[in-house]
Amino acid sequence: MSVARSLFTLLGLAALALSTAVVPAAATSTALATTTSDAAPPGGAQNGTRLMEGVALYPRAIRLEHSGDANGTVIASTVTFTGDVGHGAIFSSTDNGRTFSRIGTVSDPGAAEGLCCSTLYELPRQVGDLPAGTLLWSASVGQQADPATRRMTLPVYASTDQGRTWEHVSTAATAAGVKGLWEPEFAVSPNGDLVLYVSDENQQPAHSQTIVQTTSPDGRTWGPLENVIAAADPALRPGMPVVRRLPGGTYLMSYEICGPGQDCRHMTRRSPDGVSWGPVTGLGNPVRTSDGAHFRHAPTISWYNDGTEDGRLLGVGQMLYGADGAVLPGNGSTIMTNDAAPESPWRTAEAPVRIFEPWNNYCPNYSSTLLPMPERDEVLELATGYESEGGACTTYFAVAALP
Repeated sequence: MSVARSLFTLLGLAALALSTAVVPAAATSTALATTTSDAAPPGGAQNGTRLMEGVALYPRAIRLEHSGDANGTVIASTVTFTGDVGHGAIFSSTDNGRTFSRIGTVSDPGAAEGLCCSTLYELPRQVGDLPAGTLLWSASVGQQADPATRRMTLPVYASTDQGRTWEHVSTAATAAGVKGLWEPEFAVSPNGDLVLYVSDENQQPAHSQTIVQTTSPDGRTWGPLENVIAAADPALRPGMPVVRRLPGGTYLMSYEICGPGQDCRHMTRRSPDGVSWGPVTGLGNPVRTSDGAHFRHAPTISWYNDGTEDGRLLGVGQMLYGADGAVLPGNGSTIMTNDAAPESPWRTAEAPVRIFEPWNNYCPNYSSTLLPMPERDEVLELATGYESEGGACTTYFAVAALP
């Protein structure tokens, strides 16, 4: 979302001066036992526990499934800052999301000119010399460089010790022009290729923004960026891709489409292999309830295996709208669920973390993360909101019953 990215720049949150390729783990500290109250400011959290002090943006969370004795551990990440220096902060939870400890830091030298929108992924199988269970991290780097000459990049870092130390292994892509490469996301195709998806602004004026992908046989060498979604209307902006492999073996992409007539609505589309997504001009299928309720801005999607072909799907977005375009009650405190095909109507449920009156802004409820734990009948959410004192944008987490 361009509004969010410009606010990152205006607030000075993306100016980084980062160091070495392999970073030792940060000193371990427990998550703050700070629970918010109903007196939250607009855009603040009404409940949940603060993940860390200070700024913590763009949260992501995974539960290890391919890491031997560490399986079941929840690993989370945010983009955080110390003064004007930013990093990827890595956290671990061994009690199913009740508490988190800071265990590691990812730092990239190129991010001295800006950092945004990091992603976190566990390899489900070996890719090149990277074994199953390797954690991968990437982010959008360089947006604050000279706008006349900048070339944003997508560095790839790997950790083989569950997030404690990180090593730079490659650069997945460099922008073809001076515009943005935003919100990277990983998957592995059935043939074992690593795939990275990203929102690309560098095909203007033909396309204001597209979703593109690049593939790698080993995580170290990458092919060219290729269009996945490039709308026929040059004003439309598909972006913020999130990809999940469903139990039946197909891949589901969640994304927003901003621009005239779309208003950053939550959409999905399918692929048989995570690489072939159908006609690039297709806009996809809207995520909405039978009466037209839908999310706008910064949506994400998750699933868990309930024995059906698609699994049970969970979705969340920044703001909740009705069919008439009005903001609905439950805005900021609602998720959606679907136990059928994602193209069918969804149902609403209460969110684990409730954000008070979010609006189209880089912080409140922006790209929240849902992590189902079906064997416990629970779901963990990480969501951002403004602190009631000081006003920092930070991450809160909470666990609730699966809807």
